[in-house]
Amino acid sequence: MKPRILLLIVLFSISFSGFSQTDSIVSFNLQHGLLPNLEKTKSKVDTILGNIEITYWKRKNQFGLDLNGVSYENWNAGGTDAVAALFTVLIKRTYERGNIRWNNELITRYGINVQKNKNIEKTEDKIEINSTFGYRTDPLSNWFYTAKMNLKTQFSKGYEYPNRTTPISAFMAPGYLFSGIGAQFSKFGDSLNLYFSPATHKSTWVLNQYLADRGNFGVEPAIRDSEGNIIRHGRKFRSEFGILLTNELTIRIYENVEFMHRLSLYTDYMNNFGNIDVDWDAHLNFKVNDFIRAKINTALKYDDDIKTYTVNADGEKEEHGAKIQWMQKIGIGIVLDI
Repeated sequence: MKPRILLLIVLFSISFSGFSQTDSIVSFNLQHGLLPNLEKTKSKVDTILGNIEITYWKRKNQFGLDLNGVSYENWNAGGTDAVAALFTVLIKRTYERGNIRWNNELITRYGINVQKNKNIEKTEDKIEINSTFGYRTDPLSNWFYTAKMNLKTQFSKGYEYPNRTTPISAFMAPGYLFSGIGAQFSKFGDSLNLYFSPATHKSTWVLNQYLADRGNFGVEPAIRDSEGNIIRHGRKFRSEFGILLTNELTIRIYENVEFMHRLSLYTDYMNNFGNIDVDWDAHLNFKVNDFIRAKINTALKYDDDIKTYTVNADGEKEEHGAKIQWMQKIGIGIVLDI
């Protein structure tokens, strides 16, 4: 017999005897309960894994209440007792998986002011819904191909106080709907977002017929005869197509101080191109603890379709064109993150 064949036979015999010995040891241990029950262990692992919820959604629910008050008693300089309240709600849902990111948020703000011997007056009113769907070709890239939708309106009618009979705004009067496609740059999570769309459709809704007949917010006004009677009611809808640029930024200045701002710039291709509508909202938040925060808020708006008026000596309104709208607020309140 050749030496090579003899060597193979010896190695095979040793291996076979080794496997046989191992099988005997395993059989012995199983019979005497020295090895764990593999089926039972597998069942426990499956149970643990089954209780772990795998989700690609990030959720944020934030509710806030700011209160400001002043009271006087025998105050020589004079003054009026007043209480102001601002209710805020922020609900955010973000789906992120692979190269897909879908952000959705609801922002609402409603403020009231109550003064002694006076009716309640509205100080702030806002409803905003945002939905942004983005797709990137590279998981390491900060650029997304993006489709964006934005809706802005308010809850209730607005007045030029103390006048409470003639509204100057109402729910969906105006209502602004922006929808378009473009590109978004996102970095540091969602702390910095820059969106540019050369193809955005802007819809302006004025569902209050009285305001539509007056031609408020840029819609076509009613046609009247020589006596002022309406021949055809004003349009409730206006359509535009143009360029939209938005920017969102969140910066932590100090450990408990945070700055946030949102900026929206829009111009229409066909209607006075280069005349930019501006909507800017900025917040400076001071965190006292997990529930108490002090806030400084400023907002600036400019829309060429929102005209200003004054009443002359004859009681007639005179138009003075569009002007910059500016609001500032300081308050302290409770914020709950649920």
